[in-house]
Amino acid sequence: MWECAIEGCGHRADADDLLVHQATDHEPVRCDICGTRVPDGYFAIRHVFDEHSRAQYVRAYDADAEGIKHRRAVREGIEAAVDLEAVVERLNGTGG
Repeated sequence: MWECAIEGCGHRADADDLLVHQATDHEPVRCDICGTRVPDGYFAIRHVFDEHSRAQYVRAYDADAEGIKHRRAVREGIEAAVDLEAVVERLNGTGG
């Protein structure tokens, strides 16, 4: 079981259901670098690391090396446990 860490939510679910929960039960967040609105949690982490440089992230979020390591570890753990394509299909209403 995974636990949602957004604003101390504490919702517990398997990894796939947790990503759906984060994307549907929490308000999207605005990226401090580009202004794009993305679902909070995993999808926000993925957006920042895929779309922006480390330097941009550090400046915009006042991040440090430990924070970056933690977010990368969260991302890697989720991606190892989840069928992201199936989650996206669920979110788009095309999957079970």
